[in-house]
Amino acid sequence: MCGIVGYIGKAQAVPVLVSGLEKLEYRGYDSAGISIFENGKIETIKTKGRLADLEEKIAGEGEKLSHIGIGHTRWATHGVPSHINSHPHNSQNGKISVVHNGIIENYLELKAFLKEKGYAFQSETDTEVVAQLFEYYYNGDMLQTARRLLETIRGAYALGILCSEHPDRLIAVRKDCPLLIGLGDGENYIASDIPALLEYTREYYLLEESEIAMLEKDAVHIYGMDGSEIHKDIFHVTWDIDAAEKGGYDYFMMKEIMEQPEALKKTILPRLAENGIDLGDISLTEEEIKNCGRIHIVACGSAWHAGIVGKYVIEEVSRIPVEVDIASEFRYRNPILQKGDLCIIITGALYALQIIDAHVDAHLKDYDISDDLSMNLEPLVDYAYVPGAGGNRPVFGFNMSLKF
Repeated sequence: MCGIVGYIGKAQAVPVLVSGLEKLEYRGYDSAGISIFENGKIETIKTKGRLADLEEKIAGEGEKLSHIGIGHTRWATHGVPSHINSHPHNSQNGKISVVHNGIIENYLELKAFLKEKGYAFQSETDTEVVAQLFEYYYNGDMLQTARRLLETIRGAYALGILCSEHPDRLIAVRKDCPLLIGLGDGENYIASDIPALLEYTREYYLLEESEIAMLEKDAVHIYGMDGSEIHKDIFHVTWDIDAAEKGGYDYFMMKEIMEQPEALKKTILPRLAENGIDLGDISLTEEEIKNCGRIHIVACGSAWHAGIVGKYVIEEVSRIPVEVDIASEFRYRNPILQKGDLCIIITGALYALQIIDAHVDAHLKDYDISDDLSMNLEPLVDYAYVPGAGGNRPVFGFNMSLKF
């Protein structure tokens, strides 16, 4: 998973960007970079390797004074890990800089179109296509250009966009990839995940599908694809910053392994009642449970391995057949879902849940159990349960198909 951080405000942007990217190291990456507005133009510093390599490169270029910028940690998808392929990516005239999580599915046809218009490409990435296309569409209005961009590109993505002609504003876009807005006093932020910003703010706007945010240092405006302004409630984070840190362990994985007993305890204990297990607020009816003909477990990475273990346990206990799918494969293989099938989605980053939600949204009644407070799951599900484990933990989504 890639990581995005953005800042606009009264402080120096570079330390905020680097600090935020450090908090996103748990997502994995092979390169890192930042873009800032300095001396009337966009300055981009990036490198293959670790954040320490980026910090060394930044230090080597002298003090960077800027109050706006975007940063990124990349996990290579299109193009090998390299300096050229690392983010941010800039447009041909250097006025646009973009960081991007996700995949632009029609980038090859857009790249061919832009080449015909005279655009030259430096990298192998789909992200550079976004930067060049934004330049091609740019008419002086960042919001209008962003809307046109969204109408053209296809895929799952989160974007942070900087324009040298508007050093007082920052654009953020979300479609099928997590992105949120951090709210401060005279400063505002964007990030892929709350831990990146928890040092600076506990107040957030949680972007939903195909929403565009325009950030200024003293204001945040959010718009839909039709250009109408959207007013959101502030999401307040209450969990401790220690839950987002490594807690003295050398690696996040070691921290998560060692915290498993306590996490399971916090998850299970609230459900134990005098007369058995209390699942009263999960409103699956007895009839729905009895009519469940098949269970689909959908996940990615290590969560998929957990699903394999779950398959053996569930089939042995319930004698209900279970299929386990990798989320991206489930999305594209056009799965056969029958009335009464139960889908269990396991993810630590919301991706799998969004894939299922996008694929069968019209046909599912959703139930979710989540102990990851950094993800905005409530708008996607009918039920959300927070066990209190805190930090970056798996999310369990339960979807009972009702009307196939």
